[in-house]
Amino acid sequence: MIKIYGMKTCPDCAFVEAQVKGDDRYEVIDIGEHIRYLKEFLRLRDGSPVFSEARQMGYAGIPCFVLEDGTITLNPEEAGLRARDSEGASCRLDGTGC
Repeated sequence: MIKIYGMKTCPDCAFVEAQVKGDDRYEVIDIGEHIRYLKEFLRLRDGSPVFSEARQMGYAGIPCFVLEDGTITLNPEEAGLRARDSEGASCRLDGTGC
């Protein structure tokens, strides 16, 4: 099963979630729903080099995909999904882009 970490208020996350609705190959984890989920995501974000650019650019790093083999990626295509056409619209920690 592929885990997807995101938030309902993130446009990119909502686009991904709509693609996997009803597909039991994916588990969507809303990091805003419970502190437990946020902590899980922060452990991934703080410990994985995959997030280096996201941290540097001020991006939250969602949606985040944990593939069945444990690979972490920020690329929806690597999880078998389409990316939203969102040039310049990534959610940033400074509030711009969303």
